[in-house]
Amino acid sequence: MSGELIAGAQVVARAMQLLKLVSERGGGRSVSELAAKSQFTRPTTHRLLAALQSGGLIEQDTETKRWYLGPESYVLGALAARRFNIERLAGDFVIRLANETGESAFLSIRRGSQCACLLREEGTYPIRTHVLQPGDRFPLGVGSAGLAILSATDDAEVSAVLEANQYQLAHCYPTFSPRLIKQFVAETRESGYAINRGLLLTGSWGLAAAVRDGSGKPIAALSITAIEARVKGKRQIEIGRLLIKEAERLAGEVLQSQKMAAKKSAA
Repeated sequence: MSGELIAGAQVVARAMQLLKLVSERGGGRSVSELAAKSQFTRPTTHRLLAALQSGGLIEQDTETKRWYLGPESYVLGALAARRFNIERLAGDFVIRLANETGESAFLSIRRGSQCACLLREEGTYPIRTHVLQPGDRFPLGVGSAGLAILSATDDAEVSAVLEANQYQLAHCYPTFSPRLIKQFVAETRESGYAINRGLLLTGSWGLAAAVRDGSGKPIAALSITAIEARVKGKRQIEIGRLLIKEAERLAGEVLQSQKMAAKKSAA
C-alpha cells in the first residue's frame, strides 16, 4: 500500500509541475516545450496533459496545439483570491501609477521562486513596451518586479532561489547570471527600488518596489515599464520613490484587510 501511495504522490507532483509550466507562459506551451522543460518523456507528458485536461485545469488550442490554463484553473484562482485579495486591493494603485507616470503599470505576485504578473494598466504616453502581460511568469531576479521581490528576502533565501532557478536562468535567461542578479540585489537594497535596464527587451526599462506582508516578507511588487529615455536621471529617482510609497501603502491595506478577515473568522 505504501508503494502505491508514493507512486500516486509522484504522479500528482509531475502533473503539478506541468501545470506550473503551462501557467508560466501567457502565450501557451507546446508539448515539446513541456517535455523538454519537465524532462519527462513525450508519452508521459501526453498522459499527464490529458489528465489535467479532463479536470478542466488546462486546455489545448485546436489550431496552434499549444496548451493553456483551463476554466477550472480560473475558478480555483478566483476562490483563492477571496482569501488572498491583493489583486482587488491593488487595482486602484496600479491605475494611479499609470496615471501619475504615464507609463504602463503592473502588479506582480510571488509564487515560490517565480514572479507572476496579475494586473496591467496602460499609461497615457503613446510609446509603450509590451515585455510584460498578465499571466506571464519569470524567475525571481529576472525583470524589475521579480528583482524587487528577491531583494526583499535575506541572503540565504536569495541563494536558495537562484539555485532553484539555475536551469531556467541558464537556458532561458542567460543574460541574468546568478552573479549579476546578486549585484542587482545589492543595488536594489541600497536604493529601495529595482531597475531592469533593458535586459529582457532592448530599450524597455522597468522599475519596481516590493510589497511586504505584516512580517516583512515580500508578497508582491508594483512596477512600471517604459522606454529607456523616459526613466533616466532625476525622473528615475522620482518614479522609484513613488513606487516605494505606493508599495508601502498597498502593504498597509493588505494588512488591514487580513486583520478584518481574521476578526470575521473568529466571530
